[in-house]
Amino acid sequence: MDKRQHIAIFTTASLPWLTGTAVNPLFRAAYLARDGKRKVTLVIPWLKLKDQEHVYSNNITFNSANEQEKYVRQWLEERIGFTSPFIIRFYPGRFSLHKRSILALGDITEIIQDEEADIAVLEEPEHLTWYHHGKRWKTKFRLVIGIVHTNYLEYVRREKNGQLQAFFLKYINSWVVNIYCHKVIRLSAATQELPRSVICNVHGVNPRFLDIGMKKKEQQWNREQAFTKSTYYIGKMVWNKGYKELLKLLHAHQKELTGLEVDLYGSGQDSDQVQEAAKNLEIPVRVHPGRDHADRLFHDYKVFLNPSTTDVVCTTTAEALAMGKIVVCANHPSNDFFKRFPNCRMYDDGNGFVEETLKALQDEPAPLTDAQKHELSWEAATERFLEAAELDAVPTKKLNKTPSPSKLFMSTPFNIRRNFEDASAMVHFLGTGFLSSQPDEELCKEVGLSVSPKKRSYPSKRWVF
Repeated sequence: MDKRQHIAIFTTASLPWLTGTAVNPLFRAAYLARDGKRKVTLVIPWLKLKDQEHVYSNNITFNSANEQEKYVRQWLEERIGFTSPFIIRFYPGRFSLHKRSILALGDITEIIQDEEADIAVLEEPEHLTWYHHGKRWKTKFRLVIGIVHTNYLEYVRREKNGQLQAFFLKYINSWVVNIYCHKVIRLSAATQELPRSVICNVHGVNPRFLDIGMKKKEQQWNREQAFTKSTYYIGKMVWNKGYKELLKLLHAHQKELTGLEVDLYGSGQDSDQVQEAAKNLEIPVRVHPGRDHADRLFHDYKVFLNPSTTDVVCTTTAEALAMGKIVVCANHPSNDFFKRFPNCRMYDDGNGFVEETLKALQDEPAPLTDAQKHELSWEAATERFLEAAELDAVPTKKLNKTPSPSKLFMSTPFNIRRNFEDASAMVHFLGTGFLSSQPDEELCKEVGLSVSPKKRSYPSKRWVF
């Protein structure tokens, strides 16, 4: 038996959808497995063709899971420059147009065989457990770690009856995370308080951005003009991704910001409205389709404006800092990690935004130091993850057969808290029986599940506490 820790990373999205829960878990898997000390499996959703067409950009679709895995690995290796020995497995999923998210179908813990079940990392634990109907995560795995990516409460507050929805969602999130996770890592204090949680940014940046930053540093040392363009913003073009805040600030301070020119890059359902709002400004604001942030087009911009407060830790802010740019962002818990970088300029209100933006246009960015470069890297992010999750303190799985969950429970002393958690888990299991969906035979075959969903059941003997 393999004596190494086996880490199974479950996430809610996959490339070519360039969203945080597709990209960051992929890098995490690659860097955790890099030295061969741990066996790492990345578990990602597989979608039917009609769902792929909704989610994946540039008309990219896949006829098989193997085809998508090849695409994912090629994309990754082009960016990290090495081949990592992690495994990729798929679980059946479907895309919800209403939620604009991928939802798991059936019991996705089955993707990992019982003898391999050791440590599970749930990227977006609340999302992965809202509708989970199957074997309990804490029963299947020795240790379950949740990593909270998304400020769901902030998004919900912006919807109709948002405050009421956020009130209920807050307690639902706490409930499911308490049931299913032993430990939770919150990327920043912008997320809600959760049971047994710590705050730590365990994300890094694509090495491409650090390479760009080093080239800019060389240009500055050689007294060349490293930055020839002024200001820009990039992000999915939906109002709650910072566009509303930015356009409001530009509209309210047009006179103070005379001479400023801003380029916006993004694609999304609110693109037409953003373009219309930009036309009504006296400040020249040009709206462009979305592009890869590492594109040569962005290298020469000096100032990145990011007023968004819905992010947990903004990936594009980290990328802009890695490229050696000045970032003007809101003084908000989601940006606490970036305060250590001299090129990060924060503001508290509209007047502060004007002051920091004008100053950034006049200043030359401070060259990125080796220490700052390391802080932004995935090597440092992996070190922070291992420390926050305390994985180095977790003993290796014993070679002898581990006792069954039922025997473990029988040997556990009577514990009120444990009994309450068990009862909560049973309520959630019964409730999700009415809400969760099962994959059809086609999806099961495509991801390699041998049990037909028609024959699959969840008898009480499998739901062991």
